[in-house]
Amino acid sequence: MNASLRAAAAVLALALAAEACGRVPSGARRKSQPAMLVQRIGGTELTVRYNRPSARGRRLFGGIVPWDSVWCPGADEATQLRTTSDLAIGSAVLPGGAYTLWMVPDSAGAWTVIFSRAADAYHVPYPGTRRDALRVRIHPRAAPYVETLEYALPVATPDSAVLEMRWGDVAVPIPFRPR
Repeated sequence: MNASLRAAAAVLALALAAEACGRVPSGARRKSQPAMLVQRIGGTELTVRYNRPSARGRRLFGGIVPWDSVWCPGADEATQLRTTSDLAIGSAVLPGGAYTLWMVPDSAGAWTVIFSRAADAYHVPYPGTRRDALRVRIHPRAAPYVETLEYALPVATPDSAVLEMRWGDVAVPIPFRPR
């Protein structure tokens, strides 16, 4: 095999491997567009990588997102959170590192937010409780309508921040403090 044919085969193999791992090459058409949020909070860097599904007229919570079931708040690859240091979330501590983010919506109260050690998971199936690094209960709040799922940091100081998942008319605020 000549050198140019080997090079072409190598490029094709890399493209297929990227596709198989859920990493669509740049410029590919997707319904749920990739997004990334990066924020420094004091000496800690927080990065959230996710894909942004749109409501498109569908009923979200209690509809395409069932109540009382584990849900990946994003699309395609599971939403990934990376932190360069430990985070205090309520009275619990999430060690620095990479995680995927999952939620269990509850129609009657607090939602369960799950940080899974399965850092490179797809959005289905949920990796299971054995991979959970931390589970916390968070009360969602009513919010202005957002058509396309988003993560934001509406509050960020050198000492603390609030990571918020917003979709439809729901926001799930996750307050934390770097340690």
